[in-house]
Amino acid sequence: MNLQPLLDALGIQGDTARAMADDLRTQIAELQARLREAETHLEHLAITRKTVTSLADRLPAAPPDLPEHPDYPRILAVFNEAAGLLRARDVCEALDHELLQKNIEGTRAKLKRLVKLELLTEVDTGSFTRK
Repeated sequence: MNLQPLLDALGIQGDTARAMADDLRTQIAELQARLREAETHLEHLAITRKTVTSLADRLPAAPPDLPEHPDYPRILAVFNEAAGLLRARDVCEALDHELLQKNIEGTRAKLKRLVKLELLTEVDTGSFTRK
């Protein structure tokens, strides 16, 4: 029996298997390098997250959005210039509004909304100051 054709076929299959194994080893090496890069990137992200969260307490909070009415920025400007407590009537005078009850009540409602937005503080009932 002639074993040479069988040995040749086995040699060809062995060469093919060796080439496939070499190719897979190359792919594994490339994947391991990519995995190391991804793990390094994850570590950097974790460090960045830790740094940002530790600094977040030091950053000033963004002021809340004011309601869409032209009086709100003007009211805050009045409180920035004031040196004490103000009542709704005082704010009306500073804004040059007529001292009608409806204007005073409207201003008081705006002051209360600014308290809810934590921009003003109501010290006593009806007396407001900048927070």
